[in-house]
Amino acid sequence: MTILSASSQTITWDTFSNTAPGVVHALSLLGKAIDDSGLEKPLIELIKLRASQLNGCAFCLQYHLNLARKIGIDAVKTDLLATWRDAGVFTSRERAALAWTEALTNMTQHPVSDSVYVQLQAEFTATEITFLTSAVAAINAWNRIAGALKFAPPFE
Repeated sequence: MTILSASSQTITWDTFSNTAPGVVHALSLLGKAIDDSGLEKPLIELIKLRASQLNGCAFCLQYHLNLARKIGIDAVKTDLLATWRDAGVFTSRERAALAWTEALTNMTQHPVSDSVYVQLQAEFTATEITFLTSAVAAINAWNRIAGALKFAPPFE
C-alpha cells in the first residue's frame, strides 16, 4: 500500500485546522445539523464515501471508511460501492441517494437530470432531500479542502 508522504502534502490537517478553526467549526456545525436530521448514519457514510471516491480524496475516503467500519456498515457495501449500480447489495433508498450524490458531485460536467430527482422523491421526503443534499454539499466541500491540500489519510 502506498501512503502519501508528508512532503507530498501542501498543508497538513493540523496546520489547516489550527489556521482556519472557524472553517472547521462551520463545516462541523453543518455536519452536526445533518447528523441531527434523522437520516440514517450508514446512508450518510455511504454517500460521503461515494463522493470521496469520485473526487479522489484519499483523506476523506479513509476517514469515512474508518467511520463506516466503526458503525458496522457491511464490508460488502463498502467494497462494492464504486460499482453500486451493478452490485445488487444496495437498497432502493441507498441507490437513490448514491445516484443523487453522483449527480450533485458531477454537476459541473453534467446537469442534474429530472429522472434522478424523481427517483430520489420516490424514496425520500422533501425534508430528507434537503438534508441529503446538504450532506452531499458538505462532503464535496471537505473533499475540495482535504483533496487539494493532500492531507495524509488517517489510517487509525
